[in-house]
Amino acid sequence: MTIFLHQRIPVSAAHYCALRCARDGIGKFALAAIAFFLNACAQQNDTAPTFHARENPRNLSDWGMLRTDKGELILAEGVTPYDLATPLFSDYALKLRTIWTPNGAPAVYNADRAFDFPVGTVITKTFYYPVAGDNKDGAVSIGRERSVNDRVMSLDHLRLIETRILVNRDTGWEALPYLWNEDQTDAVLMRTGAVVPMTLQRDDGRTKQFGYLVPNVNQCAGCHATDATANAIQPIGAKARHLNKPSSYQPGFNQLDHWLAKGLLTGEIAQPAPKNAIWTDEIAPLADRARAYLDVNCSHCHSPSGPADTSGLNLEPDAEGPALGICKTPIAAGVGTGERIFDIVPGEPENSITIFRMETNNPGAMMPELGRAVMHEEGVALVSEWIAAMEGGCD
Repeated sequence: MTIFLHQRIPVSAAHYCALRCARDGIGKFALAAIAFFLNACAQQNDTAPTFHARENPRNLSDWGMLRTDKGELILAEGVTPYDLATPLFSDYALKLRTIWTPNGAPAVYNADRAFDFPVGTVITKTFYYPVAGDNKDGAVSIGRERSVNDRVMSLDHLRLIETRILVNRDTGWEALPYLWNEDQTDAVLMRTGAVVPMTLQRDDGRTKQFGYLVPNVNQCAGCHATDATANAIQPIGAKARHLNKPSSYQPGFNQLDHWLAKGLLTGEIAQPAPKNAIWTDEIAPLADRARAYLDVNCSHCHSPSGPADTSGLNLEPDAEGPALGICKTPIAAGVGTGERIFDIVPGEPENSITIFRMETNNPGAMMPELGRAVMHEEGVALVSEWIAAMEGGCD
């Protein structure tokens, strides 16, 4: 197998570790000795990752993917953290994503859709917030995702909210939400979901009380059943265009390359591989950033085959013109239009239905329909700037 590092230099998988050693200035024998002792210590404390083929364990710890201990969140051996170029917005919650496959079996690459993962794959997504100030009132704040070093993430001044399990069984993918307890020692399965009262404190001192939604299993399917005909749950973020980015956990390497080198991914990757912009990267073209934001937040429903296919709105990266919403009237009018006529009016974000639905917190009109109770001010600003920069108008 040939793999490509971040600079697209072909190397064999056998040379990957040697390159890492050379890059870090560590001799291979010294590195092997260090790894032996670290792995020996880890094996004494770690719970082995477990694939539950039918059972839905009551506690998150029964999956063995991650645990907390003395103010740290610890990933089990073989569990790989990853992130997306542009993540889905969820009421400003930060997320730690991980993947584990049985015996390290690889997923099969697909340029457009979610990769084909082996049965037994377990994907986790842990939602957390920085605590605000001294946290006397339980408020949380807006922050940046924490790094993971040697499978450990510090929980200092963080509050864990939930961890969602996506498990690939013989019958297909299933989604299970787990709610963290107050002691932050474990999370409990909440098939019926939950609402967690929270207060969000912004840097400028503004506060917003809201109910954080832990989805029930049916609501999970509402987003993850991305094909309206098959109506089967699929991963949303595990696509080439979302993963093709500099790795946050293996500095110096592209994330897809790291998956290839680690054996998590197999298949031919034609170059250039699909790639979404990072929505906060102000060097990237404005349109690319806005389209990446709409893609990850909306296109799992708004696509030609998605649950919202009857709307005629397509927010996938290759959509154009009326399908993208430009000068397009909605199929169904009503409260969701905000008394506006077109989804997108070039040059006029204030007259575009898209912006209204991103701004409103009215459950009957807001978009996305699930997963948020707070307006994403920065996301609205980005999409508004993109629409304002468009030339033309609607007759």
